[in-house]
Amino acid sequence: MASEGSGPPRGLSVVMPAFNEELGIEGAVAGVRDVLVRVEGPSEILVVDDGSTDATAARAARAGARVLSLPENGGYGGALKFGIASARYDRIAIIDADGTYPPDAIPELLAAGDRYAMVVGARIGESVSIPWARRPAKWVLTRLASYLAGRPIPDLNSGLRVMDRTLVERFEHLLPSGFSFTTTLTLAALCSGKLVAYRPISYYERVGASKIRSTHALEFLLLVLRTVVYFNPLKVFLPLGAVFFGGGLAKFGYDLVIGNLSESALLGFLGGALLWAVGLLSDQISRLALRGGR
Repeated sequence: MASEGSGPPRGLSVVMPAFNEELGIEGAVAGVRDVLVRVEGPSEILVVDDGSTDATAARAARAGARVLSLPENGGYGGALKFGIASARYDRIAIIDADGTYPPDAIPELLAAGDRYAMVVGARIGESVSIPWARRPAKWVLTRLASYLAGRPIPDLNSGLRVMDRTLVERFEHLLPSGFSFTTTLTLAALCSGKLVAYRPISYYERVGASKIRSTHALEFLLLVLRTVVYFNPLKVFLPLGAVFFGGGLAKFGYDLVIGNLSESALLGFLGGALLWAVGLLSDQISRLALRGGR
């Protein structure tokens, strides 16, 4: 939290990235504006027009938002980073401009924010409209991320959350410019020991066309692995090494039975040992890097 006389003043900046969202932006801004009148202290609604080619910026301004326009589309995460850097206050809320997230949840998330570095609106509430085609990949990624992070993650990449501004500043060098911004921020916070809370929210059908594509699932998978390797490489290298070593051990046992020892068993042992050695080295590098960044 910002202290008196240093950093940005106390208050809430709601950052809303928007790319060609002219159909829903006015309703999204109005919904947040109606909620903020019930929140104590100063606040603002900051819409980052991410190179839109329609009337997104004009309609957001007409609805009462402070609008920052980027000259070209740089991605969801890039728009969020630009908006957060330009925000006036020490607490940041992010919400999408397509009407999928309920702005009424912001006060509850904000109320818990004094005890946590980040409070996430988890899409596990009473009404959740997530396309069935996305659910298998989402389930796999969430389970994998929960294992690697070492704690349950109800929603890995929710676009509605309230956080301390310093959390984003701490990990800005890791946060990508694409849709995986929220995934990276979640894993970075959890893997570095930050307190993160989840509150159930509803999730509605979007207004307009979705920007998510099926190819993003592979990007999210690679990002989960890369982020966890950065913070806790042993979570990845120890199991991989065990797979190779176990395979070598099984082949060695089979070779003994048939009386024909082969080099593939040795390769399995060596592969496992090499992965464990790389994991231990990576773990030491990670610890030194994180200690130096504090």
